[in-house]
Amino acid sequence: MIFTLMDVVLPVFLVLGAGYAATQLGWFKASAVDGLMVFTQKFAIPCLLFRATSTLDLASDLDWRLLVSFYAGATVCFLLGILGARLLFGRRPGEAVAIGFAALFSNSVMLGLPIMERAFGAEALAPSYAIVAFHAPFCYLIGITLMEVTRADGRGAAATTSLVVKSMFKNALTIGIALGFAVNLTGISVPEQLSAAVDLMVRAALPAAIFGLGGVLTRYRVRDNLTQVAMVGVLSLIVHPAIAYGLSAHVFELPIGMVRAAVLTASMAPGVNTYIFASMYNRAKGVNSSAVLLLTLISIVTASFWLSILP
Repeated sequence: MIFTLMDVVLPVFLVLGAGYAATQLGWFKASAVDGLMVFTQKFAIPCLLFRATSTLDLASDLDWRLLVSFYAGATVCFLLGILGARLLFGRRPGEAVAIGFAALFSNSVMLGLPIMERAFGAEALAPSYAIVAFHAPFCYLIGITLMEVTRADGRGAAATTSLVVKSMFKNALTIGIALGFAVNLTGISVPEQLSAAVDLMVRAALPAAIFGLGGVLTRYRVRDNLTQVAMVGVLSLIVHPAIAYGLSAHVFELPIGMVRAAVLTASMAPGVNTYIFASMYNRAKGVNSSAVLLLTLISIVTASFWLSILP
C-alpha cells in the first residue's frame, strides 16, 4: 500500500523538486521562474479553470453539501489559527489573521488537482473543480474582511468592500472561472478552433505550474517560529481534511468521488497565496513563508495518509 501511494504522490513532488533543484543550482534563472509563473497563473491555469467550469455539470457536480464539507473545515481552521496565534503565541490581531490565512488557503490548484488526477484519473476531477471555482474568492473575502476589521488602521466598510471585490476580480483565475460559468449557463458554443487552442494551454498548465512552484519555493527560508508553523500544519494537513471527511462521508454521505475531492483538496499544504496575503499587509511573513516551504514537503506524507483511507 505504501509503495502504491508513493507512486501516486511522488511524481508530482519529483517535478516540484526538479524545479526547486534547477533554480537552486542556477540552471533555471529567477527571471525564468517569474516568467513561468506568469504564464501558468495568468494564462494556462485560467484556461484550465475556464475549460473545467464551462463543461461542469452544475446539476450533479456543484453540490452544496460538497462545498459545505470543504469550506466549513477551512473556516474552522482559519478561526482556530487566529485564536491559536493570539492565545498561544501572543501575536497581534493582524498577525494572527495572516497566520490563520495560512491554515485557510490550501494549495488546491498546483498540488490538489495533479494529485487527484494521479490518484483517480482525469475523469474524477469534476468535484475538485467545483471546490476550486469558489476557493480564491471565498478565502480572500473572509481573509481581507477580517484583516481590515482587526487592524487598528483598517479601512472603512466601503473601502474594504471595494478592496475585496478588486482583489477577487483582478485575479486571472477568477476571470477564467467567471467566463467558464458564463459559457456554461448561457449555452454559448465555443468555436472549435478556439476550443482546440484552449486545450493546448490546458495540457501545459499543471506540469508547468508544479515545476514553477518548485522554483518559487527556493525564495523562502525556514525561519524562527517553527512552533507556529507546526500549529498551521496540524490545522491545514490534519484538522481540515478530517472535518471534510467527517462531513462529506458521514454527515452528508456523499458519493465517493465527492468525498475524495473534499478530503484530498483539504489536505493540501498552504499555497503561495498565503505568503502573498501576509506581504499585502506586512504581517507574519516569516511564519507564512516557512509554512509554505515546510508544509509542502511534509504533505508528501500526509497526502499519502489521506489517500490510504479513501477507497
